[in-house]
Amino acid sequence: MKSIEYIKSALKELDMEVEETLLNMKLSLKEKDNIMLPLLQQKKVLMQTLEDLTYLKEHPPAPNLPCGISKYRTD
Repeated sequence: MKSIEYIKSALKELDMEVEETLLNMKLSLKEKDNIMLPLLQQKKVLMQTLEDLTYLKEHPPAPNLPCGISKYRTD
């Protein structure tokens, strides 16, 4: 699945952006917090999407049946 590779790439880019923000000494802690919050929210969504797509890849749904993702998720 190409989408899994795209998500992994996006996660790597987010990690680099987070690291860059953390290492930027010109920013105050408050500024870092303001920058980091949306990045970490994006990471959470991408991680859940990656888990869902990986599950679907490993457990493809039968034709004309629901995919079963809601049963897989614990939250």
